[in-house]
Order: sequence, then C-alpha cells, then structure tokens
Amino acid sequence: MSTDAQIERLRQLREEALQPDSQRAVDRQHDLGKLTARERLELLVDKGSFQEVDALARHQARGFGIENKRPYGDAVVTGWGTIEGRTVFLFAEDFTHFGGSLGGVVADKICKVMDLAMDTGAPLIGIKDSGGARIQEGVVALDGYGRIFERNVRASGVIPQISIIMGPCAGGAVYSPAITDFVYQVSDTAHLFITGPDVIKAVTGEEVTFEELGGVHAHGSMSGVTHFVAPTGRAALEEVRYLLSFLPGNNMEMPPYFTPTDRTDRADEGLTTIIPDSANQPYDIVEIIEMVVDDGEFYQVHEHYAGNIVVGFARLDGYTVGIVGNQPAVLAGTLNINASVKAARFIRFCDAFNIPLVSFVDVPGFLPGVDQEHNGIIRHGAKLLYAYAEATVPKLTVITRKAYGGAYVVMNSRALRADMVFAWPTAQIAVMGAQGAVNVIHRRDIAAADDPDIRRTELIAEYEERFNNPYLAAEHGLVDEVIEPRETRGRLIRTLEMLRTKREGMPPKKHGNIPL
Repeated sequence: MSTDAQIERLRQLREEALQPDSQRAVDRQHDLGKLTARERLELLVDKGSFQEVDALARHQARGFGIENKRPYGDAVVTGWGTIEGRTVFLFAEDFTHFGGSLGGVVADKICKVMDLAMDTGAPLIGIKDSGGARIQEGVVALDGYGRIFERNVRASGVIPQISIIMGPCAGGAVYSPAITDFVYQVSDTAHLFITGPDVIKAVTGEEVTFEELGGVHAHGSMSGVTHFVAPTGRAALEEVRYLLSFLPGNNMEMPPYFTPTDRTDRADEGLTTIIPDSANQPYDIVEIIEMVVDDGEFYQVHEHYAGNIVVGFARLDGYTVGIVGNQPAVLAGTLNINASVKAARFIRFCDAFNIPLVSFVDVPGFLPGVDQEHNGIIRHGAKLLYAYAEATVPKLTVITRKAYGGAYVVMNSRALRADMVFAWPTAQIAVMGAQGAVNVIHRRDIAAADDPDIRRTELIAEYEERFNNPYLAAEHGLVDEVIEPRETRGRLIRTLEMLRTKREGMPPKKHGNIPL
C-alpha cells in the first residue's frame, strides 16, 4: 500500500472514530438536555488543546449480539488537554455508543489515562454518563471497574481527582466518583444510586422516583455524596475550571498564585459590628469570611450539605487557603455527625495538597440528642479531631464568639497544634456557657438564696466576667493574640507569610487508623 493510501486509510479510521452510533443517538442526548462526550471535553479544556488517546481501540468481545458492532473508541473518549494552560487528563463516557456502558476496552482506556495522570502529576477529571457495566462482557466488565477503583485509591492524595456526573451512574459505577476528591452533579439529567427504583420496589416494596432516589437534592443535601450542584452541564464544566484555579497539579506542588488586586492591609469595619450583642442571636459566618478573603471570593464546597459548618476555598494575598467555619445561622453552629465528617474530609484534602487552613470558630458544643449518640457522634466527631491533629500544613484559628467544651478543642485549638490562634474581644472560651456552668457549680448556693433568680443572675454575670472572655486563655498561651475584628485579614496574611516555609513531620508509620 502506498504512503498516500495509508494516510487516506488513517483519515478514514479517524473519521469513523468520531462518529456516534447514529445521529439519532446524538439527537436523543440533546433532547435530554445533555451534551455529547466530545462536546463536553471541548467546553472543558482550553480551545484546541485536547489530545485524544486510543481513538482506534475496539472491543474484542464475541457473542451476545455485539460481535458485529465494534465502533472505534468504544464507549469512552480519553486523552489530555490544558485548563488555563495547565495539563489535565480526562475521560468522558460516551452514551451514544452502547449507552456509555463499561467493557474491557473502556476500562483499559480509562486506566491508561489514570496511569498517565499519576506518572506526570496532573489532575484527573472523569465525566460520567453511563448505563453501567456492559452485561454482554460479564466478569470482564466487573474486573474493569475493580481496576479503576484501585487506581482511584492509589491516586488519592497524590493528584486531584474530580468527577462530573452528567447522566446515569448506577451500581458499581458509583464507587469511583465516591473515592474521588470532588463530585459535581448536574440537575435533572444526573442520577447516582446503587440499586434503581425497580429493584428497590421489588425487594422492599418502597416506591421512589429516579430524582428522589439519586438526584441532586438526595446527594447534594442528604447523603453528602455530591459536593457541587450545577444547573446545567455547561455550568458544571465552567465550575470545574474555577475549582482547578485553587488546586495544585499534585501533592508535590504548591497551589497556583494569583497576583492580588485586593489590598493586604484592608480593614473592613463591618467586622466590628457583625457579632450580635446577644450571645444567642445568630449571624452568617459566610459574611465574615467574604469580608476577610481576597475580593470577597469564597467558593463553598458541600454548600447544601451539613449547613452548620462551612468549608471551601478562597485566597489571601493571592495564595489559596482552605476555610472551615462554624455556621451560627444553622443549628446554632453546633457540631453533629454530618458536619464533623464534612469538615474532616475537606481538611484532609487540604493537608494532602499543601493548602493552608484557616478556621473561624463559633461553636457552643456538639449537638445533643439520643439520635446523635446512637448513630455515633463520638466516632464521627473524632474524625474531625483526627483530621486537624494530623494536618501538617499551616493552621490558623480565629475565635469569633463561642468556643465551648470539647467542641472548642476539636476546632483546631492550640492543643491540636494550631500554629496561631487569634480571638476577637467577643470570644467566649470556656467549658460551657455561663448559665449551664452556674447551674452546676452553684446549685446549692442558688437553692439557699432568698431570691434564687436574682442570685443566679449575679453568679452568671460574675462567671461571664471571669471566664467568658478570651483573656484567661491568652494568659495561658492558648490564644496567641486578642485582635480587633477589622485587623483579621492583615493578621492572617502576615502570619501565613511567616508560615510559608513551615515543615512539620509525622512519626514513621504506614498510616494512622482514623475512626472510619
């Protein structure tokens, strides 16, 4: 065959690889409000940067009616590209071929780009839109999932892994996204579940819709599987680009630096009056965070889940920081099971990828209740404690109001090796609130008083003056400095600059045993 003929043959193969099963399959995607795999990749990466891998791969399965249906590329598009000039590796399940189902060749292709991402130290992004394991390939398909899961685990903490759920994701397929660092889910078109509505009805008798079972509300607000909810596929892809602007390419790099447009010494007077006069009155911790960070930009993670704690990414003087804050506007900012797990996982991600942590503390304690105790608040709360104590990145704490009991200790206190602890004059650091403490300590005194109510009020005032302030903690070195609220931004920036060369090791060990 001549060179010209060989080149023409290659061109024909490439054109065939770009074709879906039929235009009808593409139209069906669009009718459902979904983009095709290639359209998604083109929107996600920098224009013209995508380089495909294994475009000519085809399945080798025989029998069951698929031996004559062997499209090039099979049911996934894989390769690499750039996002804002930085290399990323990608795979996008292609619903127009075999319903995006996973067979041996699909798994081979995905594993290849996962290995390349690990070898080169670049983030991995997976776009999920699949009918699940390819039944016709049997155990080969199941083995493919296993090989992908193993790589997800090996890559965890080494490169950022992001999953974008844009269509169905069921059965064993859900465990790959669950292992990745961040999961985006598109409203209406994306559903995740282990067993579908039909199976559930047959086994338990429960009737549930796809949306109720595995939609964005189920996983964004209830289960916590989904970190980010997007209204459309295009919006999800744009948000992933934004997320990556905060993250390093791998665990050996520092996050990207952006020249700040916000003044380092900016002092927001609104911080002085944001704490209500009444200790029981709520406020929005997000407002405080936005007043402190660069340009008021705070990208919340798990925004719709466990709202009593807030986590997310921001910048201080152009450098990425991870923010954790108790939210007094939800459950008074108490720590419960979901909040503890949510914050612990975020803290461990930041620690793995060299992102300093800034914690805003206003916590009256752990949420009381039989349900919390019986469902393991001790075990789950210990995860948060463990994550803070284990982290070796720079760790700063700002106590804005309440810091009571064990919850004070858990929220990055000096005892957990916080590098610097600041407190506002409004901070209340004690074993418990004044009223509860007085009722315990002075129970007999109050009972013997001529007017118990007046005596209780006097003792509460005395307790608050002596203990419900940051100065006793400062005397013991547990608070490094009591600062004016408007000084918070400048103090955090200067302290992070001092800590930029921090190096803290852990005792030699294979790994710890976090109370999972």
